[in-house]
Amino acid sequence: MPGHDPEPDAETSTGRDPDVNVAGGALLECSAAPLTGFYRDGCCGTGPEDVGSHTVCAVMTEDFLAFSAMAGNDLSTPRPEWGFPGLAPGDRWCVCASRWLEAHRAGVAPPLVLGATHARAADAVPIELLTAFALPPDAG
Repeated sequence: MPGHDPEPDAETSTGRDPDVNVAGGALLECSAAPLTGFYRDGCCGTGPEDVGSHTVCAVMTEDFLAFSAMAGNDLSTPRPEWGFPGLAPGDRWCVCASRWLEAHRAGVAPPLVLGATHARAADAVPIELLTAFALPPDAG
């Protein structure tokens, strides 16, 4: 997957945080189909307006989708009026770091793509947890 390569001063001109993953490299694309990210650019980039910190590139599971719906955020139901197709197990989606941590505490944390998870995710989730749930780099 290609890395997200913003224009040289894109972060400073828009107030976005630098597009760096938790391993310190370039932030990789999480998903273009469905198109994810707070900025709907396929990456889990973040900035001051992203109060939920949508920084974890998670691979949806049935258990996580059910947990998220019970917690008040139904990610499975399509919402065409918002351009949201609804998610299914196997889809990649940028989820809030705090919601991912809640799911971990409930025993239903989904696997994640470390190279596509923004460095700011480590502000809410210990890096040891992120790496423990990371898919192998060559996985789907």
